[in-house]
Amino acid sequence: MPKMTFVERNGTRREVDAPLGLSVLEIAHKHGVDIEGACEGSLACSTCHVIVDESWFERLESPTEDEEDMLDLAFDLQETSRLGCQLIMTDKLDGLVVKLPAGSRNAG
Repeated sequence: MPKMTFVERNGTRREVDAPLGLSVLEIAHKHGVDIEGACEGSLACSTCHVIVDESWFERLESPTEDEEDMLDLAFDLQETSRLGCQLIMTDKLDGLVVKLPAGSRNAG
């Protein structure tokens, strides 16, 4: 099974099983990682904002315009920021590393 790593706000790294076809948000919830996801993945908020490790960012599909619009509202926005609900686990992303931002803002 593919794996991915969440870097929590305190710097702790948690490697977890990442089933194919689930979003990073769903994987986080499955493993008790502290990502809110207030809109439950409907692309209506920015509370599932994650910061993708630079070594992985170029491997991702480009964000949609709707995702970019929601990211504009995210707290602690960075160059490699993405919404966890829009990142779907594939074999290509086995080993993905994402960091949780300092906080979140529900401005959806």
